[in-house]
Amino acid sequence: MNTFNESGRVSLHGPLLWMADAGRGWEVLMAAGSRLRVWWAPLSGFLVVLATLTACNPYQYYEGTGIHDTTAAEVAGGWENVEGTRVLLRKDGTALFEKLDGQDFDFEDGWRLSGKGTWQLTDDDGGQVVRLELTARTRVERRSPLPAIDTPAPETPSTYAWSFYVDRDQNDELKLFFFYGDPDIGNTYVMTREAGL
Repeated sequence: MNTFNESGRVSLHGPLLWMADAGRGWEVLMAAGSRLRVWWAPLSGFLVVLATLTACNPYQYYEGTGIHDTTAAEVAGGWENVEGTRVLLRKDGTALFEKLDGQDFDFEDGWRLSGKGTWQLTDDDGGQVVRLELTARTRVERRSPLPAIDTPAPETPSTYAWSFYVDRDQNDELKLFFFYGDPDIGNTYVMTREAGL
């Protein structure tokens, strides 16, 4: 049974009280609290959605590994990854590339470049980076067949530049990596010393 009390509120034998006001319509109040609780639920949902949409990904603004003690002589040599990519960094600053994929969103295009170019070891505030530049493309391959749709295949670059972060694994062995795909995901394309070197 509903009853009116002195303030004009109607008790519904439950957790809610209703207050009638001719100027503002019906207003819901919590029995043990205030209007703040009523507004908190929708407001907190909105804040969660807003935080999700505006959240910064740590990989999007990655500044480096903090490694500053690697020498060019240590970096020189053969590098590979599990996808069959090979890179030879010669001591004279020239490089050979075999099946090297694109960095960041370019990875999504599916091309793999082979050819020759140059490399250099740089040292930024965040750590050391190996900068590779393909100057003469000799071959293009596809990581996977393109889907059978009417859109044209993305254009494959004839020259390209990569920035590999210099890092060390748990055994203090050098590794080189860059991020690929959506930077919000943080996928890494890792190159390790070529087996047998």
